[in-house]
Amino acid sequence: MSITIYTEADFPELRKACRLASEVLDYITPFIKPGITTKEIDRLAAECMAKQGTRSASLGYQPSPEYPPYPGSVCTSPNNVVCHGIPNDKPLKKGDILNVDVTIITPEGWYGDNSRMFEIGEVSIAAKRLCRLTFEAMWLGILQVKPGNRLGDVGHAIQKFAEGHGLSVVREFCGHGVGRRFHEEPQVLHYGRPGTMEVLEPGMVFTIEPMLNLGRREIKELGRDGWTIVTKDHSLTAQWEHQILVTPTGYEVLTLSDGSPPPPDFVTATKT
Repeated sequence: MSITIYTEADFPELRKACRLASEVLDYITPFIKPGITTKEIDRLAAECMAKQGTRSASLGYQPSPEYPPYPGSVCTSPNNVVCHGIPNDKPLKKGDILNVDVTIITPEGWYGDNSRMFEIGEVSIAAKRLCRLTFEAMWLGILQVKPGNRLGDVGHAIQKFAEGHGLSVVREFCGHGVGRRFHEEPQVLHYGRPGTMEVLEPGMVFTIEPMLNLGRREIKELGRDGWTIVTKDHSLTAQWEHQILVTPTGYEVLTLSDGSPPPPDFVTATKT
């Protein structure tokens, strides 16, 4: 499958879809406290989507026939769950960390995809550091996005930073093209060598969503639900995700809203 190059005519709908996806995360943020269940977070996210007039891309999603349909409106991945955690009735407790991954579809058929980490009450220094460094790693990858650079430059920036801070990079899952379809080309690895893989061109749209572990990078499937992925050594893991447009001069982060965490200071310094 070739890489879709989106045009100026597409950008208003792309921006709208991505802003709405980010606003779902804004909506649920005040509710994410000790005692809430991930099933309740899922309900709140679905409530927000209904108010927007959007729908979940995750609910009922089946990448292939051997997968059971995904049963939630969002993915909720706490602590050692790397990705695709299924919402359940277990209350979150003080000290937990949680990734919530939201993908919406607008009535016009455009996709917005993003995720954030949440700290439940006061968390450990190690957990807080992991969440912060993963956020910074994502932004270091974003800073590599400009025409003429390659996807290997994005992955290398993330890997070098993560491993330089003693974290490991999950290899089995990656970012991806997204716009008119949930998963398009290209695949965006969060590791690699500079100067390799596809050349970035204006109009490309994809996610950057590194998953970094405190321990080793190996992962495994949890149980038999067909979805939940955990760290093999039970170590904490974190992920952040933005949807990015390659512009003629660099990048545009599409999944920004009023409640989005601000970029790290080094991003502001780079842009001035």
